[in-house]
Amino acid sequence: MTKSILLINGPNLNLLGTREPETYGSQTLQDVEALCREHAQSKGIELTAIQSNHEGEIVEAVQNSKGVYTHLIMNPGAYTHTSIAIRDAITGVDAKVYEVHISNIHEREAFRHHSYIEDVAQASFVGLGVPGYIAAIDAIAAA
Repeated sequence: MTKSILLINGPNLNLLGTREPETYGSQTLQDVEALCREHAQSKGIELTAIQSNHEGEIVEAVQNSKGVYTHLIMNPGAYTHTSIAIRDAITGVDAKVYEVHISNIHEREAFRHHSYIEDVAQASFVGLGVPGYIAAIDAIAAA
């Protein structure tokens, strides 16, 4: 089966480029998505990107990915630390998820240290900035 990726970005990632650029950088979400599409394509992988500020939409995207995409790359944003529903969706469809965080969540506020996604992800790329997305694509390509 040809590899395909659904890139899911969670709440507030639509504000990339303007929200706390000292933490998240100056690239916009559109820049990140284009970079990821181009890199995936160079590896022979199709990549579709979505962003939602709504937990239920992310749950539905995970559920609807089964049989459509071989892998998910997910930056759940703040839902990383709060959403058992997203975690359950991942385990419910046996999704191959690669977790990405632009900032190092383990060096930030204490409430950001725990990830509900980490233990059900194939791998986590934390604190690498936008190149973390590329590292996830490379891991999928190598799998």
